[in-house]
Formats: sequence, C-alpha cells, structure tokens
Amino acid sequence: MGIDTERDIEANLQIGPTDAGMVRLFVEAQGIEIPMDFTPDEAAEIAEEIMAAARRAGGGTGKNKR
Repeated sequence: MGIDTERDIEANLQIGPTDAGMVRLFVEAQGIEIPMDFTPDEAAEIAEEIMAAARRAGGGTGKNKR
C-alpha cells in the first residue's frame, strides 16, 4: 500500500496548539487515536508540504480539477 492506494476508512483530523507550545495533529479512526506533536517550525514545514501537494493536485491553480 502506498499514498495513492484508495481505502474505505473514515477518519477525523483535528489540529491545534497544545499547552506545551507544540502543534498537535490528532487523528481518530475506527477506535484508534493518534496524537502527533510538532514544533511550530515543523508544523510550518508540514503546512508548506500540504499546500504544495494541493497545488500539484489542482494543476498548480490551488483548485482541484473536476
């Protein structure tokens, strides 16, 4: 399985700051909870990667192709 493999799984993603000054990505799916904490700099890098992937997926316009 890879990033391009489709799966029929629903998950909830929450993102927010922690009281320890970290940024938490919290994934919950099928009774599993995965908290992932990142420094603000790491979180900014992740955000840049997400934006770059969104641009590539949308053909560079920032909008998804339909």
